[in-house]
Amino acid sequence: MSKSTLQDLLGLRLPVIQAPMAGSQDSALALAVTNAGGLGSLPAATLSPAQLRAELEVLRREARGPWSVNFFCHQPPQADAQREAQWRAALAPLCAEAGLPAPEGRAVAARAPFDAAVADWVEPFRPPVVSFHFGLPAPELLARVKSWGSRVLTSATTVEEAQWLQAHGADAIIAQGLEAGGHRGIFLGDDLTTQLGTFALLPQVVRAVELPVIAAGGIADAAGVAAARALGAAGIQVGTAYLLCPEARTSALHRAALQSEAAQHTALTNVFTGRPARGIVNRAMRALGADGNSGGCISSQAPAFPLAATHLAPLRAWAEAQGRDDFTPLWAGQAAALARALPAAELTLALAEGWRG
Repeated sequence: MSKSTLQDLLGLRLPVIQAPMAGSQDSALALAVTNAGGLGSLPAATLSPAQLRAELEVLRREARGPWSVNFFCHQPPQADAQREAQWRAALAPLCAEAGLPAPEGRAVAARAPFDAAVADWVEPFRPPVVSFHFGLPAPELLARVKSWGSRVLTSATTVEEAQWLQAHGADAIIAQGLEAGGHRGIFLGDDLTTQLGTFALLPQVVRAVELPVIAAGGIADAAGVAAARALGAAGIQVGTAYLLCPEARTSALHRAALQSEAAQHTALTNVFTGRPARGIVNRAMRALGADGNSGGCISSQAPAFPLAATHLAPLRAWAEAQGRDDFTPLWAGQAAALARALPAAELTLALAEGWRG
């Protein structure tokens, strides 16, 4: 595919997409990337209606190019009292060690999937691009999004998922390699042994679909961008490298971890939310993800996404109050050690150099 395919589709000057990173950014980072010529992305899955409207107002008012807003498409979790009880039991010794009461009560889903109510809030803004994680919304919701004139991006972690997304209405596909930080976009199954590295997955997806394919995972510099282009990518999506930008809202603990030797060791885990996600290995992942799965820190006891976070929250707050990241999700990809503390616009332009080279 020519490099102009994605740029023409989305109206971009540069084929560089900033990955949406809930909890570590707001519209400031998205705006900086968009105004540098790339596609800035706003993560919306954890925002209240008022917060979402405020952030969209900023982007609509100040963006000098296309921007994206991202939502999750997961199935709401089914109640599983036995699994929640097992999870509380697993956390109890850690709580006792911290002097905290044992976990009790039912878990609460803090992240909701895209639905008609969310569409009502977003529709007045008619985002140039809407991206989804964990598949696509119901056909009637997807049709509504497209009626706004919005282009739709979504992640595939296998060739099968890419083909499904093409058949169900995506405009471009993000090939998310195993190296990527944060939540895996896996949605047609839960077998982590199906997950490929970016530069194995990318050419297979490019060959299997007719849509523009965006490479994501393990790309943090111009050399990685050039490699993705050589394998047929129509553009690249980068997340972890943007976490050290001053425009990001990355916490002090997270920034410190990204700039330490710990950043060289990441793994997949489900202990923070209930879905596999890549982060810097810390105590929570070691203590709670003892089952082992594809080299990750996976627990069979963690409740379904996003319920696992509820009873872990007191431990996280306790540790963070002491300046420790023991129970904090430190989302990061395998190229985290390449991240540099640059302004977002400067990083965007530096990544784009790999496309021109």
